[in-house]
Amino acid sequence: MIIPIHPHPGPAAVVAAPAAGWALQALPPLSLYIHFPWCVRKCPYCDFNSHEAKGGMDEAGYVAALLTDLEHSLPLIWGRPIHTIFMGGGTPSLFSAEAMDSLLAGIRARTKLLPDAEITLEANPGTVEADKFKGYRAAGINRLSIGIQSFDPAHLAAIGRIHDGDEARRAAALARETFDTFNLDLMFALPGQTVAQALADVETALSFSPTHLSCYHLTLEPNTYFYRYPPSLPDDDTAAEMHDVIAARLASAGFDHYETSAYALPSHRARHNVNYWQFGDYLGIGAGAHGKLSFHDRILRQARYKQPAAYLKAVAAGNAVQTEELVDHQDLPFEFMLNALRLSEGVAATLYSERTGLPLAGIARTLARVHEQGLLDADPTRLAPSELGRRHLNRLMEAFLPDR
Repeated sequence: MIIPIHPHPGPAAVVAAPAAGWALQALPPLSLYIHFPWCVRKCPYCDFNSHEAKGGMDEAGYVAALLTDLEHSLPLIWGRPIHTIFMGGGTPSLFSAEAMDSLLAGIRARTKLLPDAEITLEANPGTVEADKFKGYRAAGINRLSIGIQSFDPAHLAAIGRIHDGDEARRAAALARETFDTFNLDLMFALPGQTVAQALADVETALSFSPTHLSCYHLTLEPNTYFYRYPPSLPDDDTAAEMHDVIAARLASAGFDHYETSAYALPSHRARHNVNYWQFGDYLGIGAGAHGKLSFHDRILRQARYKQPAAYLKAVAAGNAVQTEELVDHQDLPFEFMLNALRLSEGVAATLYSERTGLPLAGIARTLARVHEQGLLDADPTRLAPSELGRRHLNRLMEAFLPDR
């Protein structure tokens, strides 16, 4: 699962570029995000750009559109190596291994994809089979992320998942047999869930020896079915207890709680997501994909057309970008912190200037204030949330919002 990490741009807005004289001395690492917008069924809690594949999908047509979209974007990233690829959705695993092989071959032919690039594909248990997993691996996908959410059939039904507990276990077992590195997505604070049941999901997940676990608190997002018709969820104290027991159990199993919702064994952090959180660059292609691209004199955000039909039409017309904006220098402190402070250990203080082009002294007052409030770690060489800051992360991030 990919977590939204920046506000969606407004309709076709282009705002002022950073101030005169602003410049980046070096460009950050570049990733590629590819969006697959189709699902078997829309989950009631999901606010991502996904659409039920009622009329089927034209695999070859969509892959061709993705590669054309990439070709149109090449002038923006020319010569820059691609460190990671993430195929998210939607449900990318609805696509065949042959389609993924064709897509990755096209990407290699058009870009400077590094030989050791992390290439991740999201999969849902209701859409997997052994031969398909083997085909994904043969195509060059080297990391799998499976949307398990729960192994409990009652909880899966309560959140509208299309798979059952047996399918979840089978998918996790296939991932272990096929991939050296794989992630299992879990959710907690589900309707009717107890602390013991949340911990049981984690224990079951651990039995499959994943290298990475993502554990998300179920939240009611606007524009979702659950937001309009909210289910009965565990109260805040119970949800907080779930979070704490999950974190403690995973720590005892050797997992590093390196980001708000992410836990990894040593050397198995999700490199693609870490690049987001370190304010790296990413080109987004596919229906509804977002991107952030840095240049020596500006930082640009893009968003593609969301509806698959509109996206395909726009690609054919020569430009799939629906909105594009230059990031104002006043917004850079907040945008940087919105990402970096998700990391438990934060980032080196020097990274702020490297990735924003702004002096750290420009936010000295804000840093002093959040230090005094106990929200930021005391180490002056790092920008990292304290234990209190991790528990009140929104409050910490909001401190860096610009005064308008």
